[in-house]
Amino acid sequence: MFYKKWSRMGRYAALLSSMFFLSGCARHSPWWIFDPKGVGARASYNYMMIDVAVMLGIVGLTAIMIVWFMVRYRKGGGTGKYDGKWSHSMTIEIFTWGIPIAAVAFLSWAVAINGSFAVNPYNPTVITKTMKPKGDPIDVDVIATDWQWLFIYPQFHHMAVANELVVPAHTPVFFKLTSTAVTTDFFVPQLVGMIDVMPGMRTKDVLEANPLGTYQGIAADYCGAGTSWMLFKTKVVSMSDFKRWAQTTESQPRTMNYHQFNTFANPYINVHFKTPTYGHVEPGLFNHVILEVMNGKKWPLPMFMTENMYAYLQKQAKEHRA
Repeated sequence: MFYKKWSRMGRYAALLSSMFFLSGCARHSPWWIFDPKGVGARASYNYMMIDVAVMLGIVGLTAIMIVWFMVRYRKGGGTGKYDGKWSHSMTIEIFTWGIPIAAVAFLSWAVAINGSFAVNPYNPTVITKTMKPKGDPIDVDVIATDWQWLFIYPQFHHMAVANELVVPAHTPVFFKLTSTAVTTDFFVPQLVGMIDVMPGMRTKDVLEANPLGTYQGIAADYCGAGTSWMLFKTKVVSMSDFKRWAQTTESQPRTMNYHQFNTFANPYINVHFKTPTYGHVEPGLFNHVILEVMNGKKWPLPMFMTENMYAYLQKQAKEHRA
């Protein structure tokens, strides 16, 4: 019986450990935030670790004191002395009030104040304070639909890419974001913090990444049937490679005006992770979409999509939609 019990516990432990290691292979890994590669993500991680360290210090000290009291004042074998007239201790008052006050004051200054300005998505000082006066940041307009992402580069002939973001390393990238449907979250865990993307509204975020590589971007808030496939790769490349990529993309014959965007914005589950490129997008499309949504524009969700999702995906695959 004893052997069977520990054997069963061993299997559970092995299962949990395998889940820990395999989670890094998943498209949505909870461990990404512990491996930041972007300037803003690194700052967020550092402030989080400061918060955790202070809280663990308080919890750890409390646990040690509990054990110490249990041993020192245990009945029959403790070394502590009982004083029936005891009523107050200034030392205990200093510890019980002083440590929490000092912790709250430190966290208020280090995390709440400095951290809020450092990683404020509209103006993160951890990025903007090191920008060169005549630097050349990249602007990207982001439109979230059901269930795709469209990234527009206004500085590069208004070219656009769907479901893939390409940015140069060591260069601040300023995002403007909106949605055509429900609220979701734009999130590249290793590069930039989470920000709401809302219909009829414009939010902002800033990214700067130094290590070259490909990182996973996700829709971090549930927004319907296609949320699990609402992903985008974020490629961080050198400036020379980015310029070559931009020239190639600008030369693409496919374009997009507002009428064509209406087709793109119809609900679509991108199960094959297609990344169509557009050499030119109608200037002002981002603002046009915001105004249309504010005036009640909808891209209806077919009832068939949610009633029989498998059949809908088969139907969608036959359409050969780019």
